[in-house]
Amino acid sequence: MKLRIAAVLLALAFSAASVAPVAAQTQPDGTHEATRPANSGRAGRDRDRSRAPQMTPEQIQAAAQEQATLANTGCQVTEAKLLGTTAERTSVYEMACAAGPGYIIETKTPPNVTDCVVLAHSAATMRASNPTADVGPQCTIAANLDTQRFLREYAQQAAVPCTVDDATVIGKSNEGAIVYEIGCAGEQGYWIKKIDNAWQKTECIQVLAERGTCRLTTAGEIAASVKKWLAGSDAAACDVTEARLMGQNANGMFYEAKCAAGDGFIARTNAEHAVQQVYPCATAQQIGGGCSGRRPSVRTSCAKSLHERPSE
Repeated sequence: MKLRIAAVLLALAFSAASVAPVAAQTQPDGTHEATRPANSGRAGRDRDRSRAPQMTPEQIQAAAQEQATLANTGCQVTEAKLLGTTAERTSVYEMACAAGPGYIIETKTPPNVTDCVVLAHSAATMRASNPTADVGPQCTIAANLDTQRFLREYAQQAAVPCTVDDATVIGKSNEGAIVYEIGCAGEQGYWIKKIDNAWQKTECIQVLAERGTCRLTTAGEIAASVKKWLAGSDAAACDVTEARLMGQNANGMFYEAKCAAGDGFIARTNAEHAVQQVYPCATAQQIGGGCSGRRPSVRTSCAKSLHERPSE
């Protein structure tokens, strides 16, 4: 499978300029309702008649829950804010959920919905280029602010087999799914995405072979992962300093490992990384053109078949 990722900023569903904030007015019973400044004169009375109705916090939460349900978010709303209205007279809500990240939703048909993790990443990316950038509505409810917690939960749901030490948003895949990068302590990380309610994960060694980038994984961490796979094989003594995925064929996956001392190896593994056969670089010219140190450097696509000599 070939991974392609759109190297673009994740666009928001609405802009800051289109959302008019509402003011909070305290009522005699202590509740707050969303209002706009009072207007005077006939024109003002006409505008008052067309303004959004005043809402209590309970009504705001119920309206937010309705939008969350219409958008199929699966969110059980625990807290909500009415952020304002747009020029098209749609309302914009922020909501926190009982599980997972919250959302900002605009009451279009269907609702425009963006989760707080994506919004925070988009804002950080824009501000990195322009500190004064208008980043649009952002999540401010306390339960929505710890985006790293949500990303680590995604890694757990995707069965990422490591101790997570960092995580970030990458962009959108060709299928329209949000792609996240997960960094691991002392070993390679992963790209993960959720398609049809099922998580998929791709190791960084494969991401790199497909000309992608893993910003949270070092070359040493990839080497450490391959070193672990070689345990118990003929190449177990190799102190791996560099490793790459060369490709695959019907017999398995092919990895090149360079060693701190001596010649390197090409290892063929199954899908679970159990080593099936080891080929010393000195005699591995027929495996995808041989080891990179013994030929011109060529990056081989994982989709390209490798010609493997018969096992003896």
